[in-house]
Amino acid sequence: MNRPAGHRSGVREVVAYNWPLYTAGIAVAAGAGALHGGLPPRLRPVARAAGAAAAGLLASTTLATWLVYDRSGLYGFDWLDTLLPGPPAAHLVVGTGLDEASVPLAARWPGSRQTTVDLYDPAVMTEGSVRRARRRVPPPTHALPGRAGALPVPDASADAVLLFFAAHELRCRAERGRLFAECARALRPGGSIVLVEHLRDPANTAVFGPGAWHFYPRREWLRLADETGLRLAAERRIAGLVTAFSFTRGAGA
Repeated sequence: MNRPAGHRSGVREVVAYNWPLYTAGIAVAAGAGALHGGLPPRLRPVARAAGAAAAGLLASTTLATWLVYDRSGLYGFDWLDTLLPGPPAAHLVVGTGLDEASVPLAARWPGSRQTTVDLYDPAVMTEGSVRRARRRVPPPTHALPGRAGALPVPDASADAVLLFFAAHELRCRAERGRLFAECARALRPGGSIVLVEHLRDPANTAVFGPGAWHFYPRREWLRLADETGLRLAAERRIAGLVTAFSFTRGAGA
């Protein structure tokens, strides 16, 4: 899970949520250096390579986190203007453990009726990073509990649905499909689903290494949209590592 919180440091927040991974990386890098001199000559290149790989991954991950979450305009939400035709009269924010969008969106669209749904289920979302994030940033009191296949909102009640670093936390393929179907059900004709995610692609793999396998490739999100009767209306890359999609529901859908 990757998140800066408002005016906090994005790097500090990400490290706090994922500290076991950072600790393991530092331990590998330091351990390889400490053990290098005492190893047989034939094993020293292996130790050097392991230490260099761990140090390089720590550096690239930290730099990418800083660029995306501390330096880009991701949390200014100005990029929404290129994905939506205008401020929605009503919008739905769906989270899966950590709500980082409802407050800034309420400020951005003060005339829009907002509904926030929290899908967090500790029995399903077992990753430690999610638990640590929720302890540090509890869900807002206005959030409604829900399930991927049962959002507590009426049909055709929102002009926009925002999934902000949320959908990838549903690790079951069927659950992601149910979520997209429910989001489409909540959309008014002509409405849009805005999906914001890191992708499992060369850029994210280069900086996050094996961690990029926690993300899904672009084709997965396009598949879900197609199976739900949505079409890709717009797509924008943010800071080179985050992709924002806008999927629309046609008037006859």
